[in-house]
Amino acid sequence: MENNETTMPPKYDPKATEAKWYPYWIDGKFFEATGDEKKEPYTIVIPPPNVTGKLHLGHAWDTTLQDILIRTKRMQGYDALWLPGMDHAGIATQAKVEGKLKEQGLSRYDLGREKFLEKSWEWKGEYADFIRTQWSKLGLSLDYSRERFTLDEGLSEAVREVFVRLYEDGLIYRGEYIINWDPQTKTALSDIEVIYKDVQGAFYHMKYPLSDGSGHIEVATTRPETMLGDTAVAVHPEDERYKHLIGKKVTLPIVGREIEIVADDYVDMEFGSGAVKITPAHDPNDFEIGNRHHLERVLVMDEAGKMNENAGIYQGQDRFECRKQIVKDLQDQGVLYKIEEHMHSVGHSERSGAVVEPYLSTQWFVKMGPLAEQAIDLQKSEKKVDFVPDRFEKTYLHWIENIRDWCISRQLWWGHRIPAWYHKESGEIYVGRTAPEDLENWEQDEDVLDTWFSSALWPFSTMGWPNEEAADYKRYYSTDVLVTGYDIIYFWVARMIFQGLQFTNDRPFKDVLIHGLVRDSEGRKMSKSLGNGVDPMDVIDKYGADALRFFLSTGSSPGHDLRFYWEKVEANWNFGNKIWNASRFALMNMDGLKYEDIDLSGKKSIADKWILTRLQETIETVTRFIDAYEFGEVGRSLYNFIWDDFCDWYIEMAKLPLNGEDEEAKHTTRSVLAYVLDQTMRLLHPFMPFITEEVWQHLPHEGESITVASWPEKQDFLMDLQAVKDMKLIQEIIRSVRNTRAELNVPMSKEITLQINANSEDILDQLNRGEAYIQRFCRPGELKMETGLAAPEKSMSSILSGVELYMPLAGLLDLDAEIKRLEGELKRLDGEVNRVQKKLSNEGFVAKAPEQVITAEREKERDYLEQRDKVKARIDELKK
Repeated sequence: MENNETTMPPKYDPKATEAKWYPYWIDGKFFEATGDEKKEPYTIVIPPPNVTGKLHLGHAWDTTLQDILIRTKRMQGYDALWLPGMDHAGIATQAKVEGKLKEQGLSRYDLGREKFLEKSWEWKGEYADFIRTQWSKLGLSLDYSRERFTLDEGLSEAVREVFVRLYEDGLIYRGEYIINWDPQTKTALSDIEVIYKDVQGAFYHMKYPLSDGSGHIEVATTRPETMLGDTAVAVHPEDERYKHLIGKKVTLPIVGREIEIVADDYVDMEFGSGAVKITPAHDPNDFEIGNRHHLERVLVMDEAGKMNENAGIYQGQDRFECRKQIVKDLQDQGVLYKIEEHMHSVGHSERSGAVVEPYLSTQWFVKMGPLAEQAIDLQKSEKKVDFVPDRFEKTYLHWIENIRDWCISRQLWWGHRIPAWYHKESGEIYVGRTAPEDLENWEQDEDVLDTWFSSALWPFSTMGWPNEEAADYKRYYSTDVLVTGYDIIYFWVARMIFQGLQFTNDRPFKDVLIHGLVRDSEGRKMSKSLGNGVDPMDVIDKYGADALRFFLSTGSSPGHDLRFYWEKVEANWNFGNKIWNASRFALMNMDGLKYEDIDLSGKKSIADKWILTRLQETIETVTRFIDAYEFGEVGRSLYNFIWDDFCDWYIEMAKLPLNGEDEEAKHTTRSVLAYVLDQTMRLLHPFMPFITEEVWQHLPHEGESITVASWPEKQDFLMDLQAVKDMKLIQEIIRSVRNTRAELNVPMSKEITLQINANSEDILDQLNRGEAYIQRFCRPGELKMETGLAAPEKSMSSILSGVELYMPLAGLLDLDAEIKRLEGELKRLDGEVNRVQKKLSNEGFVAKAPEQVITAEREKERDYLEQRDKVKARIDELKK
């Protein structure tokens, strides 16, 4: 796509630019991995977003970081693959589809499994389109030719293969266990799908009567409704208070069932009464005690959290309604003798928000011990997964070292159906990649697998595994980096490592780059209830994708949360405008320069040598920090180079030769402008892809797109450290003179006398080399630069590194009037200092005022004292 400067509008319009380039990139297939054997592969698989809704700022942040890496590697000559895809998100998507049906007065049971799944696929189609549109608006350079979905046929085959192999290896089993149960969605949850919140509850203290009438034993519970399922009371075997009761029985109040007092080391003698009620069907610890003592498991609730037939008179009541009623009944019977307020941690379903019920259920589990062992051993080897920042490795290891078996079955319809069948007559279980041959005699398990089961296979299932000869699997696995938030290290990162090691004998990725959460400007988590959420598409509509991307990628360091500020996005939009205006200036002065005409070999000015050196330093810094995932440092380096060095200094200095008569100097300056802009746009491209493509296409260039242009490399022959020293001195002089002009209110239009004393002949040589810039930017009517120059009378002086600047004041201002004005200012500041010091010496004020008020007053005192010292120094200077 060819452009020239006449087509570059005077104002930058992100909407028009961004709408133009994404289709161009897709049509040009610039994002597709080529499979070129001469190139080294570099792979990222996208953390697949759920097809439950639209992308949020966290997704935008996560994918922007990945895009920066993949665009950089593509430009560095790698065969870069960024594989896109989406997750079916079992519980979340089913809940959304069921919610939609509910609006029509229907339930999934009214439709039946097949029709419900049709509706779910329709939902997926609609939301997948939304997500792709958002990916395009963000400018993500995804290889859509390889897009995958966790329920597509290839991934489903991988899921079946993994399930069968784990089952055959004894690592998947079916059993009756206490699991986390969500009564609202009526499905099991894994441990990490439970969010614990502190809730105000109570301890209910009860006296269970001994069956022989010899007394009672005291127990306490936070869930009195579960006492209907008690099958024992446990005490510690060494507890002297209860040794004589071990083996005796108590009569369970209300129910009337006799239950035994058992001895178990699990009981804490110091906690409460030292005796605990045991409900094996409703508590995981009680379940283990029950197994040790062969206790009956009495389930007193159904799947909806209502009391069942084992609850007797409470049957049909909701569990919390039952709690109120049973407390009243136990009080009436004199069994419940004390209620003690108690703040405790209660598990809630991550998806529905319902209070999770520990619940006895027959489920499928993965035996995690052997898998965890492999993952722990990996971290001791050279092939370990590197966490960035490395502190998250401890977080990961702590979890896997204490891991429990993983409940993988879910009572849903949307998902990978468990490949297990039960014989209708014998009850035999068959687990296989395909259904049994005499299917009419078998029934398939109704449940589906936990969404994370298929997500755990994502790095290799998306590449064609279990076909180990699949071209993509052989070339692009294992992947190079996973970019994700710290909130899913357990959910996803750990499980991918387990499954990768088990099925590919390799780590699924070399590095894990961890970022935090996007919070609002006050540091609060974004949520619907607070109404503080920000839609990334709204930000793009207002300021463009480049401004949002630059903010997201440079606003925090790895592992930390990011606070969202509209003002900072706007500042990055201003940065885009600065780039645009600088580019327009350069292009308007190109005078038809072609790519092949760019020549850096001619005689260069100090400014030319300096900007080329600064460019090389920036190339080195940016490349090093991208490799270290320090995107904030990259952003600072690029921003300072583009805004300060290139726009504020070089472009201004380039106007000297461009407006002069020396044609050779003009050509060199045009070449430097074109070269520096070209290289800078390439460095900035991974962060701000749209504006950089637009500018680059207008510049003299070769190639179809900046997306596949080569990454800049440091050129030692363009380094000139002397020019950097010269420029530093010139900049210091110009800044100092400008500051003095501002202080004296002397406009740039007014000429001044400037005398510069050089501390050595070398520095005088530097001054002479930079004389043209000093003349242009300090605007002296008279300029004297010598060694051994004495300070003239009545002058403003500035001491810099290696030089002293003198500006005689004669003719610049009325000395007497200025001294009088400054003395008036000194009097005012004396008054302010006295007032604030009087306040701070008042013991009553200091004792009573809030800390922030006192701090503010101390800051005022420092500020006034500093201002007063400066005014005094100025008066002394003028009176010399």
